[in-house]
Amino acid sequence: MSDFALKLGRFQFKDLEIPESLSFGGTQKLAMHDLVGGTRVIDSMGAFCAPVEWSGWLLGEDALARARDLDDLRVRGSSLLLQWSEIYYAVVIREFRADFQRFYKIPYKIACEVTSDLSKFAGKDEDQSIDNQIKSDAAAVTDMVASIGDSALSGLMDSANAAIDNVASFANAAQSTLSNVLQQVTAVRNRAQTLVASANNALTTVTTLGGILPNNPVSQQVAKLNGQISSALSLPVLVQLDRVAGRMQANITSTYTSAKQVVVAGGNLMQLAVKEYNDAMAWTGLAKANPQLMGDPQVQGIQTLTIPPNKDNVGGLMNP
Repeated sequence: MSDFALKLGRFQFKDLEIPESLSFGGTQKLAMHDLVGGTRVIDSMGAFCAPVEWSGWLLGEDALARARDLDDLRVRGSSLLLQWSEIYYAVVIREFRADFQRFYKIPYKIACEVTSDLSKFAGKDEDQSIDNQIKSDAAAVTDMVASIGDSALSGLMDSANAAIDNVASFANAAQSTLSNVLQQVTAVRNRAQTLVASANNALTTVTTLGGILPNNPVSQQVAKLNGQISSALSLPVLVQLDRVAGRMQANITSTYTSAKQVVVAGGNLMQLAVKEYNDAMAWTGLAKANPQLMGDPQVQGIQTLTIPPNKDNVGGLMNP
């Protein structure tokens, strides 16, 4: 029996279905230019993950059904969460082949193309915009939520995604809009932390070797043991989910707190945009960050206005 768990989407591999080893890593795309005089210039084009491929044996009375389940995943062609140990990839199945020997004995081979490495939660591309960072993390969390299978968590993530999709630009969003997104993401993280605590509790309630107590129904003890196994498999994903959701919180909070407040008496947003950004066309960002103005560039009376940290770049025209 393998000493690590392997899961693809909701398909949990077991026993001899799990290979002895799994390769990971990839390549760095390089553009090499050989110049006169023996000089070589190398430009790094970006890191790409290598395909993850392995083989195993589907054994038992449900071997054929499990082989067809894997083939269905290939046919769908959707993005799946591939996880083992502390490694998490978003993948698409490129190839699945099964060799029918008996209905109870089917060797198989599978190859997955990696779309993103979700294990690298701690790093982030400094050149990536705040919008891309938040939406990329949201996509990763959505994949992990789908693999958990908790309906409450899925509902909270749907609400968070809806709130994120309604934001055209986080850098220029109104404080109330950012606050709403932050609340939704916080709810997702709170639920994940609750599930982490529940999984930890299930794993620490083993009272005897094997979990079987004298004079207790075997079925009850088996159910508890199954719950412990399920918790052991879901716990690493929940911890990863909590970390990525925490990064989303930090990014949204940094945007929320980086906007400054100014008090103005009359005037217009174009003048204020020139003062703040040296660009009159950036007045649209000020209008979006201050919905109380209802898109009017003229400021009536004394107003406290929010100034986004970054200017709007839509050419001075409000979106219809």
